Amino acid sequence: MIAILSAGIAPIVALMSFIYLKDRITEPIPLIIRMFILGALLVFPIMFIQYAFAAEGINSNRIIESFFQIAFFEEFFKWFIFMFAIYHHPEFNDHYDGIVYAGSISMGFASVENVLYLVTNGIEYAFLRAFFPVSSHALFGIIMGYYFGKAKMNEQKQKLNLGLAFIIPFTLHGIYNYILTSLVSYWMYFLIPFMVVLWVIALHRMKIANKTPLQMEHHKQVIQKVR
Repeated sequence: MIAILSAGIAPIVALMSFIYLKDRITEPIPLIIRMFILGALLVFPIMFIQYAFAAEGINSNRIIESFFQIAFFEEFFKWFIFMFAIYHHPEFNDHYDGIVYAGSISMGFASVENVLYLVTNGIEYAFLRAFFPVSSHALFGIIMGYYFGKAKMNEQKQKLNLGLAFIIPFTLHGIYNYILTSLVSYWMYFLIPFMVVLWVIALHRMKIANKTPLQMEHHKQVIQKVR
């Protein structure tokens, strides 16, 4: 059991450390832990809802299963917890903060989901899950947090960015699920390029969110000159 817990949590710690250490102004650890715990607790109501859908046979269609039963509920509850627990918190006062807190919620969710999967199916899947499900949750969280940060810093487009904070991770998560469930025999040929694109997008979003206001202004001026 200790081996399973270690294998299940290790990639979570690595990804959380990566997100946290990229922050120019570090956020309070207790608040990050609180978001992580809230994300972890989300697993149980979502599992119940997904089990109910499966029991009723609603998940017979791959698109419904991938986008609605899995991606919609998981990303919506993460989005909701962020709005409810941290969006109006005084510590959320910088663009990159959204990435830190959304990443914490996503990694909390991924930690419990990953450990439960390894307990059920065996530790031999730990390496594969670290590269795909766990990493994907981190990347969806980064993208969600990026748009939450934009909404917080730009009140003029707040509603648009709050919508994008849900719609984009939901869409990407649905595509990820559809590749796994529909392309059973050759899913890796599609999923690896998809994950590479996700990493590129997420790293780019982190870079933009982490710029100082002075750097952001310089970046805008350069773009305007190029145009």
